[in-house]
Amino acid sequence: MKRLLSIFVLGFALYSCAGSEINNNQLEKQDIAPADLESAQIAYFASGCFWCVEAVFESVKGVHEAVSGYSGGDSKKPTYSEICTGRSGHAEAVKVYYDSSIVSYQTLVDVFFNSHDPTTLNRQGPDSGTQYRSAIFYQTDEEKQIAKSTIKSLLANKTFNKITTEVSKLDVFYDAEDYHQDYERNNPNQPYVKGVSIPRLNKFKAKMPEVLK
Repeated sequence: MKRLLSIFVLGFALYSCAGSEINNNQLEKQDIAPADLESAQIAYFASGCFWCVEAVFESVKGVHEAVSGYSGGDSKKPTYSEICTGRSGHAEAVKVYYDSSIVSYQTLVDVFFNSHDPTTLNRQGPDSGTQYRSAIFYQTDEEKQIAKSTIKSLLANKTFNKITTEVSKLDVFYDAEDYHQDYERNNPNQPYVKGVSIPRLNKFKAKMPEVLK
């Protein structure tokens, strides 16, 4: 029995975001022109492990870059180890730099809902805890209205039987540590990436091929 429990714990560690081995040596960022980011619009989303979420948004036409980070909590300048306790109040989130002449905020919200399960409270795949909650952090009343209208429509059309997504005003966003940035792209053979992140990305791509780069 103890052996079975040990195997289960090991398997959970390998295939959960918080328990995954971090490779600090592979730090490769995409070449993004500073002017592109300076002129870009920004949107903020959370839907589970930010490695997965970042990869999804960076696959979308009109998105210059997605930055992994933390938002929605009270603790100041949180670290990854603090986030993993689930007690910081923050969610693993992404800051999405995008060109609104190519991709609209509405489309980004559609990408958000088509790339995760918004019915599971504080859980996404093998990851559980408030840090993995589904959330849209809006900056303007227009963004808030789009988010809420989309949720209303999805429920009315019975796309989902319930939606647990938090819609709240952005307070602050903290960039995550450098080694988290472009983690999926830089670590394709890491067990969590192979077992969770890449399948999640491919599932999204099959759902919305028309928005892909």
